[in-house]
Amino acid sequence: MGPAMTDDARPTGSGRMPAIYIGHGAPPLVDDELWVSQLAGWAARMPRPRSILVVSAHWESAPLTLGATETVPLVYDFWGFPQHYYETTYAAPGAPDLARQVTALMPDGETVAHQPDRGLDHGAYVPLTVMYPDADIPVLQLSLPTQDPQRLLDLGRRLAPLRDDGVLIIGSGFLTHGLPYLQMRSPDQPPPGWSAEFDAWAAQTLEGGRLDDLVDFTHRAPAVRYAHPTVEHLSPLFVTLGAADDPEAAPETVIDGYWFGLAKRSIQVA
Repeated sequence: MGPAMTDDARPTGSGRMPAIYIGHGAPPLVDDELWVSQLAGWAARMPRPRSILVVSAHWESAPLTLGATETVPLVYDFWGFPQHYYETTYAAPGAPDLARQVTALMPDGETVAHQPDRGLDHGAYVPLTVMYPDADIPVLQLSLPTQDPQRLLDLGRRLAPLRDDGVLIIGSGFLTHGLPYLQMRSPDQPPPGWSAEFDAWAAQTLEGGRLDDLVDFTHRAPAVRYAHPTVEHLSPLFVTLGAADDPEAAPETVIDGYWFGLAKRSIQVA
């Protein structure tokens, strides 16, 4: 996976943390030297978080549910990979204080469930093993309670104050995820047309701050049927965008390009 980057010199929780959306990919992405260098470099440029809140495409549960607040085994929610991917560990500290903060930010009367035995899934821990390989920052995973973009924007807005307390909010998905239509045999092959078309539309829409178009992506985006036959890998993007200071400001694209034809575009909002 390459040498671990150290970040001990960075002050913890200094200043307002950004909110980010990451194309997390499958476990073998940790063997992709380019992605590892991009993601590790991104983490090194940010202030060191006091704690991390992750919303992953791989945990859909309503009502809103908080994962384990103490260290428990990871969730290996994939199949067909070599054995060593099932032996990855990431024993980050739990974040019970962050869980209490999240609960307090929800509307009065809204149920917040707890699943204390649910560990981090690969949408959460795969990027964190690259960004913070020492696993010494408390991490809390939050479920996706809906696929409605507007409700996810609202959730992100409620979570936004956590950024002032040194919390890095991560939406983890993939900008295109049309696995049933993917026939790639090499990561170096050109992306299929549907992936490139959706990625280009998303890039232009994000750069233009056209939030209404993004929210209505099922009607306005090209090739959406192929890029997102199910939408859970795009949904975390709306939590990230909701946590922005200015929802109409253009996010910064930090990582772009493709991996086995899927758009790995990843963004940061101030």
